[in-house]
Amino acid sequence: MSTPFDFFLNFPPVSRIRRNHGLEHATLHLLAERFPHLSMAGHSDTGGFWLLGDIPEEAVSQAVADALQRMKQGEHHLAVHPNCGTNFVTSGSMAGIAGAAAMWGAGSNWRDKAERLSLAALLATVALIFSRPLGLWLQKRVTTSGHPGSLTVTEIRRTMRGNFPAYRVNTRG
Repeated sequence: MSTPFDFFLNFPPVSRIRRNHGLEHATLHLLAERFPHLSMAGHSDTGGFWLLGDIPEEAVSQAVADALQRMKQGEHHLAVHPNCGTNFVTSGSMAGIAGAAAMWGAGSNWRDKAERLSLAALLATVALIFSRPLGLWLQKRVTTSGHPGSLTVTEIRRTMRGNFPAYRVNTRG
């Protein structure tokens, strides 16, 4: 059964970002296998995605092509990445809400607030424990798509993003 939320997720600009985000993650998975100690990051938009990191050009091209092929062959799990910003935002939001809940009703008295710090730490810790699976679930269902559909790569260009070596991967479809 289709919901209004499904309509939003399938709205063409949103769908493109989700599919590009999935391909970005799949590419990062494959690059991390080859370069396990290299620091890398990514960012997706409607036109493709950015890869940040000092990565050999031929490795990026091969990883993008392999990632897209593997996702099209059914390896949809590659779209979910443990270091995605979705996980960090979920964790930060839940911990912040838990900490704020612990302080609810403490008023402006600093002594009352200080007495609630251990409760705030406990609730924030519990929130962080539950945020991990929730962040992964949100990635799988909302912020990424492991189904690239007609997505194709049109260009991979090495550039700089500020002081960081980067690649721009353009897509269409």
